[in-house]
Amino acid sequence: MKEPIFSVNRLSKYFGGLVAIGDLSFDLQAGEALGFMGPNGAGKTTLINVISGEFKPDSGAIRFKGRDIAGLPPHEICSLGVGRTYQIPQPFARLTTLQNVAVAAMYGGSLGKSEAEQEAGAILSLVGLADKKERRAGDLEEISLKRLELARVLATKPTLLLVDELAGGLTEREIPVLLDLLKEIRGMGTTMILIEHVMKVMMNAVDRIIVMDGGQKIAEGKPEEIMEDRKVIEAYFGSDDAEAGE
Repeated sequence: MKEPIFSVNRLSKYFGGLVAIGDLSFDLQAGEALGFMGPNGAGKTTLINVISGEFKPDSGAIRFKGRDIAGLPPHEICSLGVGRTYQIPQPFARLTTLQNVAVAAMYGGSLGKSEAEQEAGAILSLVGLADKKERRAGDLEEISLKRLELARVLATKPTLLLVDELAGGLTEREIPVLLDLLKEIRGMGTTMILIEHVMKVMMNAVDRIIVMDGGQKIAEGKPEEIMEDRKVIEAYFGSDDAEAGE
C-alpha cells in the first residue's frame, strides 16, 4: 500500500477534565474521502479544529505529505494545502460573491489581483454561482452560502479538504446538488474528510466512515458496514439493555 497522504497518530485534545479527542489514530490515502460520524459532543468538529490549526493538540502527531503539522498556525497549514469549510458560513457580507472568492485566492492561493479574479470566476462556475457573482454575500440564500463556502476554500487550492457539516440546513431537494458538487471536487483529485449528520451524504460521498463517541473511535468501515454496527446504533439510539433496566 502507498504511503498515506495524511495520518493522525494517537491524537488527544482535552478541555480541562473533558476528553474531546482521546488517543485517535487513522490514515488517509490520496484521493480518498473519509467521513466522521457521531452524536453531538463526540469530538468531530474539535478534530477539524485541531487538524486545521485552530486548536493545538495536547499529544500525538498529525502528518500531511510526510510533515508533522500538529500545532502549526492555521495560515501555515492552509499554505501547505489543507483547507476547511465551516459549519456556519461567515463570508464578508458586504463584498460580492466574486470578491469573497478573489480574496481567498489572493491571500490563501497567493495570486495577484487580476489572476485572483479570473480564478474566482472559474471557481464560481464550478460551484454553480456564476450567475450570482455580483450579488452581495449577505444577500445569498442558504444553499448559495454553502456553495460560496466551498468556493472560498477551493480558491486556496487545497490538496486535503476538511468539510464540516456542509449539508446542515439544506432541504431534501438541495442535498443531491451538494452531492454532485462533492463528487466533482473529488474528481479533481482532492482528498477529503467530511463531518456530516445527514446520512444520505455519508452513504453517497465517502469511501469509509469513522464513528466517534466521547472523543474515542468506536467503529470504522465502509458506509454499509457502519450502518449495521451495533456499537454505532447504541451510540445514537442507546442499547436495549439500558432501556430494559430503566
